[in-house]
Amino acid sequence: MSTPKITVLFYSTYGTNHAVALEAARAAEEAGAEVRLRRAAETAPKEVVEGQDAWKQQLQTMDDIPVATPDDMVWADGYFLSSPTRYGVVASQMRAFIDTLGPIWQEGKLANKTFTATTSASTLHGGHETTLTSLYVTATHWGAILVPPGYADPVKFEDGGNPYGWSGVAGELDDVAKRSIAYQARRLVEVTTKLVA
Repeated sequence: MSTPKITVLFYSTYGTNHAVALEAARAAEEAGAEVRLRRAAETAPKEVVEGQDAWKQQLQTMDDIPVATPDDMVWADGYFLSSPTRYGVVASQMRAFIDTLGPIWQEGKLANKTFTATTSASTLHGGHETTLTSLYVTATHWGAILVPPGYADPVKFEDGGNPYGWSGVAGELDDVAKRSIAYQARRLVEVTTKLVA
């Protein structure tokens, strides 16, 4: 049986989605996947980032994680994306990376790969579902196979119940959240394994 290859791709301003990505990568590896952990490049002006100590520190914390390239998407059999919500849609840094994928998308190199996503916002109703559905709309254009968590595990009734993907308030990553993220990563690996078998 083939080992599924999963790219865990995230963007994080203050650390929540970085922590989500680490949990997802750990769970995916435990489920038997080969994992590439990658981050979307920071596109905000340097003076803006350096003007906020927490933002600057988070960027330094992630410095050892490679910045994503289109090759990381071609390599993978499935994708786990995590990004903050910005005005009800995905953060512009993640969108900027996605927008570089046109050439490989046109060649069909993003098709027939699994896709799941998570998000966070500063408030409980800050656009969680619209952010996830906007990512899923993009994946649909690729011809990807959506693997939302749904309500297929009891943890989804504990974590706030977003069937599109784990979502939460930024900075609040408790044990229930970690179990939900791990479940979503395992589900992605399980479905991907069936497809690559």
